Amino acid sequence: MLILSALFAFLATLLGGLLALRFKDKLHLVLGFSAGAVIGVAFFDLIPEALNLGQQFYSSTTIATFIGVGFLVYLLLDRWVMLHHHDDGIHDHPAVDIAFLAGHTAPRRGVLGGSTLSVHSFLDGLAIGVGFQVSSAIGIVVAVAVLTHDFSDGINTISVLLKNSKDSRLAFKWLLVDSIAPILGIVATLFFTLPESMLGILLAIFAGFFLYVGASDLIPESHHAHPKFLTTLMTLLGAGTLFVVVHLAGL
Repeated sequence: MLILSALFAFLATLLGGLLALRFKDKLHLVLGFSAGAVIGVAFFDLIPEALNLGQQFYSSTTIATFIGVGFLVYLLLDRWVMLHHHDDGIHDHPAVDIAFLAGHTAPRRGVLGGSTLSVHSFLDGLAIGVGFQVSSAIGIVVAVAVLTHDFSDGINTISVLLKNSKDSRLAFKWLLVDSIAPILGIVATLFFTLPESMLGILLAIFAGFFLYVGASDLIPESHHAHPKFLTTLMTLLGAGTLFVVVHLAGL
């Protein structure tokens, strides 16, 4: 079952990303759906799971604190990437074109987003492996829950990379990394046991990461210079889809 879970996680992520690449001409709609999916994963999957896993070790206030820490840490990372151009001497040229500056910084933001999504996918794999360490039944339930949003993870990876870098080849490379990440997570659990207390905290931190990516990056970009009704509808559809599939997976 572990091998099948790893294979399905890889395929679900890859198919989601390929779909986003296929319809990149309507990227604002993909971004709108992706924004809702990212926020939906945080609210309907990561936060409840973090509370469920961490409640026997921490108070709900502590879990909420780590969600806030994750949000603020990602904010600092994002701002650092945006300001990193100073290290390349760009600040020595005050007349530098703003469009060039944005193009210089954006790929780094895309890589940051892609790496974060890939680490989250690695944690998905860890969750599956840990579930199977407890029992086959729990492992299957966790695997189903993970697979339901791995498809959206692939869409999110392509969306973040294309939005920032406009480079389809770079986006596809990160899609492969994100697709392989859950396999590596599953394999890692064959060599060590991850404490549930640690997993709960990590899920809370990544919930904060996802809330920042969705609210501060994807939602504003999906609305920029595009009809707001349709992009808003896609955002609601993304969040609603994740709500439905997460709850169906929990049945």
